[in-house]
Amino acid sequence: MDLVDELLKGSHQAAARLISLVEDRDPRSLDYLRRLSSYTGRAYVIGVTGPPGTGKSTLVDALTRVLRREGRRVGIIAVDPTSPFSGGAILADRIRMQDHSTDEGVFIRSMATRGSLGGIAPATADAVAILDAMGCDPIFVETVGAGQVEVDIVRTSDSVIVVTVPGLGDHIQTLKAGIMEIGEIFVVNKADRGDAERTAMEIKAMLDLAGQRKGWSPPVLKTVALHGTGAEEVLSAIWEHRAYQEANGLLEERRRKRRREEILRILEEKVRERIHRSAVTTGRLEEVVAQTLLGALDPYTAADLLLEEISPDLFRPR
Repeated sequence: MDLVDELLKGSHQAAARLISLVEDRDPRSLDYLRRLSSYTGRAYVIGVTGPPGTGKSTLVDALTRVLRREGRRVGIIAVDPTSPFSGGAILADRIRMQDHSTDEGVFIRSMATRGSLGGIAPATADAVAILDAMGCDPIFVETVGAGQVEVDIVRTSDSVIVVTVPGLGDHIQTLKAGIMEIGEIFVVNKADRGDAERTAMEIKAMLDLAGQRKGWSPPVLKTVALHGTGAEEVLSAIWEHRAYQEANGLLEERRRKRRREEILRILEEKVRERIHRSAVTTGRLEEVVAQTLLGALDPYTAADLLLEEISPDLFRPR
């Protein structure tokens, strides 16, 4: 079975296998990703982030139900904390979205962070490409729910939804800094609780203080995702944000920046692999470390020396 051919036919099994190969850094995955590249760039990617317990998965589930009624094929990548024993995702969002588990029009994959601190897994971008080539549109990427540090999602998505709930205490502390700055749509979920209106007003006030970003005023919406209330309004806001970006050339600019960062990420991985093969596995690194401990070399000169040994023309200091 050729995994690429099967994926392009919509095979869930092929998608699952390809994502596993990417996560495991299997050498075969590089060839598969190269072949899939020409089939990507069509899906709209929606990041969903926010503090733990705000109902991010429930909101994605509610949005998916609406999209399926419209006949769309939906991809969902749910990033979970890493199990200290197996290294896998421990919350298993596929259980939380089990109503879609038999729907051929929905592909759900839980991915472990594997130590990544930005809220998404290292292989998330490649998994998005696989689901894009499979024909999923849109694709949701739900972050792990760690809080303020989850800013990497903006580098993976076309629109970012920040989800919160009433009763989290000091909302300004909860949503401040980076996570507040990357939000393009804000959702106050579990709005049937008290203080939902107050929470929405506080977010609006913070946004007013921050000012508009390139002319876009992030909407603040209220939902009760468990019952599907407000899901259609959130989807309308997503499509409005997409239309706004397309009309102002921002979506193309965003995707160009994302592709640039992707190429740099691949370059960094290749350099790291080459260094490991040349310096670590051969013992050359330990030799240089010993020289630095004796004072014969400083760490910076040692690093330059190793790089030049790996590829004299490419890494020679200028």
